[in-house]
Amino acid sequence: MENYALNNHAEVIGIVSDEPKISHEIYGEKFYVFTLEIPRLSGTSDNVRVMVSDRLLTDQDLKIGDVVEVDGQFRSYNSYENGDNRLVLTVFAKDLKLAEEDAEKNPNLLFLNGYICKEPVYRTTPFGREITDLLLAVNRSYNKSDYIPVIAWGRNARYCKNINVGDNVKVWGRIQSRVYQKHISEDEVIEKTAYEVSVNRMEMV
Repeated sequence: MENYALNNHAEVIGIVSDEPKISHEIYGEKFYVFTLEIPRLSGTSDNVRVMVSDRLLTDQDLKIGDVVEVDGQFRSYNSYENGDNRLVLTVFAKDLKLAEEDAEKNPNLLFLNGYICKEPVYRTTPFGREITDLLLAVNRSYNKSDYIPVIAWGRNARYCKNINVGDNVKVWGRIQSRVYQKHISEDEVIEKTAYEVSVNRMEMV
């Protein structure tokens, strides 16, 4: 029997940047969402949404500015807002605790084992960097799947452009957020945030 917990494992450490807000309730268990600001080596940060059960919050009162360590999975779900369907990506917390101040850990680690479910898109930036966009379906319990956008650079991008829909791949990388502008009319532009996985290493299963 497949252990789905092994297909998808996220470990992130960051600063709580907004108050946890109620998301939904299932069978009396309440789930909250908040934003975690995760530092990059470059000095900038990724702002990642975290979903956590009230049962993990009973022993701690999360406050803005707290540095926390979250162990869980990177999950997707469809959100219908104003007639618009969009893919929402969050770190689903299996464990959450205040981070140890002197711990020397990589603050953003993700492992996924999934299947290519969309034709890879290879391109180059104006500066000549090679990029391949992938969509990975990662199996979850109860016949569910998470659909995770993945981006590969350089030699990984060249490798990925030749893989096929249905191929089973393992990905090691980090979760990143990217702010972009969307034109909703000729003179109105809104700022949105996209989430994706940046690949450090990949292999075929």
